[in-house]
Amino acid sequence: MAETLVIVSKVKKLVKEAGYRTGGDYIESLSTKVGTLVQASIEKIKADGKKKTLGAEDLA
Repeated sequence: MAETLVIVSKVKKLVKEAGYRTGGDYIESLSTKVGTLVQASIEKIKADGKKKTLGAEDLA
């Protein structure tokens, strides 16, 4: 398993408060999605070459 990039207890609390449960593979998949999103943002600003700080605008 790769490094977890989300706070497991906070995600589980949020889901539980909505009246649901998290499956065994949910956290790992969510963490993978977060990693993919961050990597895409890095690639976006790397291609632009004008800045070194990720911002909300780099999430698209």
